[in-house]
Amino acid sequence: MVVEACAGAGKTWMLVSRILRALLDGAEPQQILAITFTRKAAGEMRARLDEWLAQFSDTAADEATRVAALRERGLDVSAAARLAPVLGGLHERLLRAGRAVEVRTFHAWFTQLLANAPLSMLQALQLPLQHELIEDIYVLRDALLRRFHRAVNGDHALRTDYLALVARHGRSTVLAWLDAAWRRGPEILRADAAGHAEDGVPPAAALWPVCAGLADAAGLLLAPPLAGDIDTLARQLGQGSATAQKEAVKLRAALEQTDAAMAFELAFDALFTKKGEPRKKLGDSPLQHAVADALRGVQAMRQQQQAHLDHAAMLRLARVLLAEFAKLKRRRGLVDMPDLERAAEALLGDSELAGWVQERLDQRLRHVLIDEFQDTSPLQWQALHGWLSSYAGAGGGASGQRPPAVFIVGDPKQSIYRFRNAEPRVFAAAREFVAQGLEGQVLECDHTRRNAPAVIAALNAVFNDAAAADGWGPYRTHTTGSAAPGTVRRLPGVPYEKREAAAAAEGWRDSLTEPRHEAEEQRRAAEAAQVAAAVAELVGDHGLQPGEVMVLARTRTMLAEVAAALAARGLPHVVAEPLKLHESPAALDFIALLDALASPGHDLALARALKSPLLGADDADLLWLSRQAAGRRPWLSVLCDAEALPSTALARAQGLLLRWRTAAATLTPHDLLDRIVHEGDAVARLAAAVPADRRAAALQAVDALLAA
Repeated sequence: MVVEACAGAGKTWMLVSRILRALLDGAEPQQILAITFTRKAAGEMRARLDEWLAQFSDTAADEATRVAALRERGLDVSAAARLAPVLGGLHERLLRAGRAVEVRTFHAWFTQLLANAPLSMLQALQLPLQHELIEDIYVLRDALLRRFHRAVNGDHALRTDYLALVARHGRSTVLAWLDAAWRRGPEILRADAAGHAEDGVPPAAALWPVCAGLADAAGLLLAPPLAGDIDTLARQLGQGSATAQKEAVKLRAALEQTDAAMAFELAFDALFTKKGEPRKKLGDSPLQHAVADALRGVQAMRQQQQAHLDHAAMLRLARVLLAEFAKLKRRRGLVDMPDLERAAEALLGDSELAGWVQERLDQRLRHVLIDEFQDTSPLQWQALHGWLSSYAGAGGGASGQRPPAVFIVGDPKQSIYRFRNAEPRVFAAAREFVAQGLEGQVLECDHTRRNAPAVIAALNAVFNDAAAADGWGPYRTHTTGSAAPGTVRRLPGVPYEKREAAAAAEGWRDSLTEPRHEAEEQRRAAEAAQVAAAVAELVGDHGLQPGEVMVLARTRTMLAEVAAALAARGLPHVVAEPLKLHESPAALDFIALLDALASPGHDLALARALKSPLLGADDADLLWLSRQAAGRRPWLSVLCDAEALPSTALARAQGLLLRWRTAAATLTPHDLLDRIVHEGDAVARLAAAVPADRRAAALQAVDALLAA
């Protein structure tokens, strides 16, 4: 079955409900495989299933509640009444079995398959025998580029290709192209193996037969009929204004050249500016327009041929880059996501291995469910298709076992992971395969419970107009069950001012004291000001809290502008930063504390831990510790041994550090950190709640309780 449904229709609810019904029908947890795109989605799916199992258990719900839940999930009255007791005991059954439903990402499942791959397949795919998955391949970029440049520098032909590309396009552009080739390496290698990479950009002769046999399409200028037209136009311009006569000289010089490229440069410069715009004050004769059009055509031919040559050079360099990347991974015992996809495709689709692998899968799995299928990449679908296609009209497939039930949900309109190679057309391919190959069903739902009617009306207006204007589609009109009124408004447009016009309007400025105001910066600032004004209206006139408003933008640069505009209006806001957990201030505070406990002489780590919200010391406390230590004793020893302390914060810190230092000798790091979090939080809350004159006594009582 394939379910294609819009956002807010309840696709994941239906998928988890199908898992619940499979369990009720007798399937064991390990016989169910649910696949989704991200770890977060997998975690949410597991959490929802666990929540339902606990919610409908005998100890949490009565018979009527369980019957109603089963009726919501498609069972008739008699079936719901019969299975309600089974649903009540399902939670305990799964807990006793000690096995859980497998909810995995594609790559987690592929990793599991790769663990059972035969040695011969790993060798054929050039994968290391002992491997570790690397998710962020960019940590290898510097090492890869060193290997790549070393290989290119040692090969005269490759070095020539590289230097020619750098000369024409610049080093940064070539590096950007190499990065792109690296990201799309699996697709490039597949196209190259199939013989389609070479002709990815056809030569000029393939599009314009007149270019056949010419090393440079500019040679058309020196041959009839274009040479004759240029000569006639040169004579016409020679009789015109001084400007026209100047350009006529260039046209005659072009016809006298033996180098076709130089001839084209002269002729094109005679009729066009450096920006490619037609020159003025040359007259307006039909012949001039005809020659100008012919020169544009020759320019397109030359650009096409140069693109063909650049593509060929980049393909040769990309082959070396990807080969060096494979060697680097193999040397370090690493595999990446595309490696997992290639291995899974080989395991599930290779004629020699498929029967063995499919037999193992068929014996174990009875249900395969895939969520958010619109984010599946072609390589992931190829791997999955290699397995499922064996059931098309073949009963039990290659293994002869009972085929699993296949359940796919998604929405091609929500495919947002193109940067991770997701391809919405894969959904259409899977839909057709399930319907035709597996004789399955296709369900469609364009009714949402999430969005307000005003939002759905705007959505329908946009996409129906697009379908009417240029045939965009397919799109089916959406409806909603939401009763929230909602509203859709559009901010006024910001006039776009060209860079040249802005510079001219700016006039003279003192560059030492006044920064340049770029047109693009001014446009972004104007847009941000409008966004801030809209937020202020929502907060001031419509009663929303600032935390109820979210601003989305395509780039972080724009978010910074919006934050500045909100700050100027005094509106509280938070800008999401790409901060990794281990780089967050709280994590660094904990690391400093653990470092101080493990290395008592590390005063700097202790200073950070003391200044953190966990212990709450101030600068005066640190200065006191520094004076007491006098450079002779570790700060931790001074603090733990002191009998009189200058502040409540240091007294609290002393009690906690003494207890944690003792615990560190017997507890695991995980248990120690857990104790630090809970005890530190409890003591900090107490210190904030108890009056200062009673705080010391209260802390002593807490110390006694914690010690007990």
